[in-house]
Amino acid sequence: MQGKHMSNPTAAMLVIGDEILSGRTRDANMHHLAGVLTERGIDLQEVRVVADDPDAIVAAVQALSGAYTHVFTSGGIGPTHDDITADNVARAFETPISVRDDARALLEAHYEKSGQELNEARLRMARIPDGAALIDNPVSTAPGFTIENVHVLAGVPAIFQVMLQSLLPKLTGGAPVMSRSVEIFRPEGDIAGPLGELANAYPELSMGSYPFIRDGRFGANIVMRGSDEGRLSEAMSKLEVAFQS
Repeated sequence: MQGKHMSNPTAAMLVIGDEILSGRTRDANMHHLAGVLTERGIDLQEVRVVADDPDAIVAAVQALSGAYTHVFTSGGIGPTHDDITADNVARAFETPISVRDDARALLEAHYEKSGQELNEARLRMARIPDGAALIDNPVSTAPGFTIENVHVLAGVPAIFQVMLQSLLPKLTGGAPVMSRSVEIFRPEGDIAGPLGELANAYPELSMGSYPFIRDGRFGANIVMRGSDEGRLSEAMSKLEVAFQS
């Protein structure tokens, strides 16, 4: 056990998805999680990768949640039919799962703002086990969740990282992280300069730019996160002023 602290909380990671096992996608989340947990004094001791297979997910969740302080899952919580993580994590704990009002409200507001329809497929992302706590996702809104000691996060690395950032202070007693996001309809090249200057002026905030194309228009969702609400609001107003047109 050299290099491990016997008293540290322990963790396991469960990576879910055929695309990882087939080599179509390289998993970046394990590397990120390992680094972040080490910094926070949580020992990552096991990583499992399973296919999009209901029984494999249930068995792995049960085994890992019984053996470690925390389990982090990544993948399989999107809108498509093979996104089966939420249902099977619920099944592992024998907990009912359905579209939950709090998650639905977040998605409704997000899709209304972007003028898109909250269709059946997208509504799947509001399926949350009874009693689970939501994990904030300021990038694409669809939340992750925590049930008992299992934290269910997205597979897309940018979203996995921001979900982890909002979750970790709750686990390790750090300062809570708040987020602000704004949509700016400019090509990412136009946004990069002013955003870079702001990032230099506010080194304690983390800033991300997540580009999209909607109705033929280029834009980006800018997300700022930090633990000082005043500085966060100040930086966000400066950004909005820079792009008022």
